[in-house]
Amino acid sequence: MSPRVRVLIADDEKLFGNALELILASDARIDVVGRALDGRQAVLLARELDPDVVLLDLSMPGVTGFQAIEEMLVENGGRRVVVLSGSADPDDRERARAAGAVGYLTKERIADDLVPEVIQAAERH
Repeated sequence: MSPRVRVLIADDEKLFGNALELILASDARIDVVGRALDGRQAVLLARELDPDVVLLDLSMPGVTGFQAIEEMLVENGGRRVVVLSGSADPDDRERARAAGAVGYLTKERIADDLVPEVIQAAERH
């Protein structure tokens, strides 16, 4: 069996973060290793915990998701970031990809797409 995918959740909405964790915990291939409530904490925890995949909300207090992606990838270019956003705006999707995100999910799609997106992100090199 291959190692479990280590995931850091970064979202300032606590209840939404709880929902993400429950969805991910339902899959034996995934381990949630940490939770961040703002962009700065996300960058610090990514450095400390070294997750395989970071699930990152774009709209957080302090450091924005876009800034957090760039900071995380400067430190570790192999880290995979999947953006979670309430916005389906193509400009946000493009900005996230330009910053280095490997995936982009709108929050209404998480029930169906979250686990496959995390697994696919972990497999990308």
